[in-house]
Amino acid sequence: MTKLNDIYRCNVCGNMVEIIKEGLGESISCCNQEMELLEERQLDVGPEKHIPIIEKDGEKIIVKMGEVPHPMEEEHYICFVELFVGDKIYRETLEVGDDPKAVFEVCADIDDVKAREYCSIHGLWHS
Repeated sequence: MTKLNDIYRCNVCGNMVEIIKEGLGESISCCNQEMELLEERQLDVGPEKHIPIIEKDGEKIIVKMGEVPHPMEEEHYICFVELFVGDKIYRETLEVGDDPKAVFEVCADIDDVKAREYCSIHGLWHS
C-alpha cells in the first residue's frame, strides 16, 4: 500500500511521482515496469553535502544542502527541496548552477518543520 508523501522514481525514463492521497494499490508503474520507492536517508554517501540544514531568518525558513555546499553541476545537483510544516508541503525546484539552498516565506517555529531534498545521483535525504 502506498503512503502519503512517498516518492517513486521510474528507473527507465526518470519520471517521479509523490503520493498525495493514499490508496490500496501495491505498486506504481511507468514504462511498463514497477517504479522504485525512494527511501529517505541521512547516512550513506556524503551526508555532509546532503542532509538538509534548516535555519530561520525572520519570516523565512532557509534550507541549505549540507554543511558543505552541494555541487550544482549538470551531472550532479539537487533537483528539489521540500519543506513540511504541519500538514502543508512547500516545494522549490532547483536548476544546475543555482545556489544549493531554498528559501521559503513561511512563518513557523524551526522545531516544527522537516525538510527533504533529492540529489540527482545520491537520492532522497531528510533533515
